[in-house]
Amino acid sequence: MTEEKSYLLLLPATPYELATWKTATVQFNYYISIEKMHYSIPYEYIKHRVDVRMTRNVIEIFFNNNRVCSHPRLYGKPGQYSTLEDHMPDNHKKFIQWNANRFISWAQSVGTHTATTVQAILTSHKVEQQGYRSCMALLKLADKYGIVRLEAACARALSYTPRPNFQSIKTILITGQDRFEAQLETTDSSLSSESHGFIRGADYYGRA
Repeated sequence: MTEEKSYLLLLPATPYELATWKTATVQFNYYISIEKMHYSIPYEYIKHRVDVRMTRNVIEIFFNNNRVCSHPRLYGKPGQYSTLEDHMPDNHKKFIQWNANRFISWAQSVGTHTATTVQAILTSHKVEQQGYRSCMALLKLADKYGIVRLEAACARALSYTPRPNFQSIKTILITGQDRFEAQLETTDSSLSSESHGFIRGADYYGRA
């Protein structure tokens, strides 16, 4: 024993923790899903497959054996998000302070149909924050197509279902269905004016 003592190593400073390893693919929203919880990854790793080390308290993410980041492990209601601002692309960081009230307030400034759509998106998720991504996407649609078309698209979607989603609004705008409605109203109005223009009263036909 005395001879072996000089070869002994010091005990670790922290107790050994049991770890579980899993693999995950970084989604386009720069999150991975582990045990029904969502953890952000630097957006540069979108679509890459990563290794995840799970202990009782920590989630660690590795890419090509290099540690990329870590998060405190989430517990409780499924669907929670752990987000680090440094992981977000610059154009997304401006949305970090957004919440349901801000999204609804913005939607009301666009129009009543957009406000109804945003409220439907937010209430369609068990965890409200899960709807923020779709609301942010609506903001981008407003930038691309304008608020007039967005409001018309939301009105069109609400005529189909009381709970429209982002994809249905996007499809309506891409296919121009929001414009069909406006064109139809214009055409109906024009036809109505023309038909009234050819109406002849009894006095007209009674003239000699």
